[in-house]
Amino acid sequence: MKFKFLSHTADVKFQAFGKNAEEAFENSALALKEAICGKMKIKSNVKKTIKAEGRDFESLLYNFLEKIIYLADAENFLIAEVKEIKIKKFELKAVITGDKASNCKFTNKVKAVTYNEMFAVKKGNKWIIQCVLDV
Repeated sequence: MKFKFLSHTADVKFQAFGKNAEEAFENSALALKEAICGKMKIKSNVKKTIKAEGRDFESLLYNFLEKIIYLADAENFLIAEVKEIKIKKFELKAVITGDKASNCKFTNKVKAVTYNEMFAVKKGNKWIIQCVLDV
């Protein structure tokens, strides 16, 4: 399982999983995409590079997901998939593909990532991320 949505009163809450931090962050981006447009297939017509940094994994996750939301809002770009992702010392670089957001039907208008109930931790041999999105 890459990610799952959890019950939340007003917003969208998810957990994402991975064998390492990179895979868990990738799956968080895919959960964000699904929160925005459901299970709709997005074409991979455009490639972009995203860079983010933080003081810990939670702030890095926050900044990474906020950049994806910014791309949808300001640059009319909706993520389809993460092609490559590297995390080193709370700095992230990802290559993503996607298409014009105007070509997609939005399920939710995701306004922002929140720190409410957020965590990014290694438990045993896997990573678990939890995040709440303001819709």
